[in-house]
Amino acid sequence: MFRRTWLALAALACSSIAPSLVLAQGKEIKIAHIYSRTGPLEAYGKQTQVGLQMGLEYATGGTMTVNGRKIVLIEKDDQGKPDVGKSLLATAYSDDKVDLAIGPTSSAVALAMLPVAEEYKKVLMVEPAVADAITGDKWNRYIFRTGRNSSQDALSNAAVADFPDVSIATLAQDYAFGRDGIKAFKESLKKSKIVHEEYLPQNTTDFTAGIQRIVDQLKDKPGRKFIAVVWAGATPPFNALAAQNLKTRFGIDVASGGNILPAMAAYKQFPGMEGATYYYFGIPKNPVNEWLVANHYRQFKAPPDFFTAGGFSAAMAVVAALKKTAGDTGTEKMITAMEGMSFDTPKGKMWFRKEDHQAMQSMYHFRIKNDPAFAWGVPELVREIKPEDMAVPIKNKR
Repeated sequence: MFRRTWLALAALACSSIAPSLVLAQGKEIKIAHIYSRTGPLEAYGKQTQVGLQMGLEYATGGTMTVNGRKIVLIEKDDQGKPDVGKSLLATAYSDDKVDLAIGPTSSAVALAMLPVAEEYKKVLMVEPAVADAITGDKWNRYIFRTGRNSSQDALSNAAVADFPDVSIATLAQDYAFGRDGIKAFKESLKKSKIVHEEYLPQNTTDFTAGIQRIVDQLKDKPGRKFIAVVWAGATPPFNALAAQNLKTRFGIDVASGGNILPAMAAYKQFPGMEGATYYYFGIPKNPVNEWLVANHYRQFKAPPDFFTAGGFSAAMAVVAALKKTAGDTGTEKMITAMEGMSFDTPKGKMWFRKEDHQAMQSMYHFRIKNDPAFAWGVPELVREIKPEDMAVPIKNKR
């Protein structure tokens, strides 16, 4: 009698526990992706979205689940507007009940979103916004970034141009990305000299006056002369610079980092130009990048681009963290899992620095080749600049 009663109680207990376990395991993992689906950085945002989807597919083996929990992406368009991005993130956390968020595209939007993550005590994985302040003086412990920051851009590009006989004028957009990028670049230079800084509105299409001011400051300088360009958006200044024939007329070279392939079509006019890039599909040699390139060609008949790799990396980081927590999306569990965590990406291994949650990653010193087989200037690898080769400063004050 006792044995029968015990078995009955045990069966009743199991029947009541099992559904709750199944429910817990089957509960969706909601992720908001807030990005510039429209607006001046639309091309970047759409690439990130494609990369994020492909990265989740790769990281979950095509199941889109972690520990039995289905991953659901909720997409929101911030239009490149800080107030819109801030409102969308608050809505995602409060009304959509997302477990975490990824994005945005614009640095200005990201800076507006940071306090929202802190208010709701939810993780915001920043990808691909670049400004140093995001993991610097505006940072809080709920912010992680898989994208590179301005200092990583600056240090890698300084390694290409920082020599005693070099005079540099900078050309950048007059907003967070441009000003933060130039600030970090200046701080990274130890030998060469900045002789002029030119900031133009984001929507500039006529660069004549700005270029003339730069030329006036550079043309009579001895030694090597460069215009260092930090630009994001639909109308980069490279065609305008090429039209001025600056190398022949004044001995002035153009230097810049990597960019999306359509923008790099203008690089064909600068064969031999050197810089450092975050990603180019033909450079990294690892199984993740091979999968990305092959499957992107299969789906889109074209190679993955600059920001596709970033979205893919964010997906890899999120899934790696969820696997560490066995699918537990509690904020503190996620933060503990990600601090110091290494994860695979199309660029190879990255890891989150504990002090500011910035992803440490390689950059690539390139030299442009004008190859008739490609519609863009091809960045051929000169050398990989590894994380340990860059003393990326910790700029937060917390």
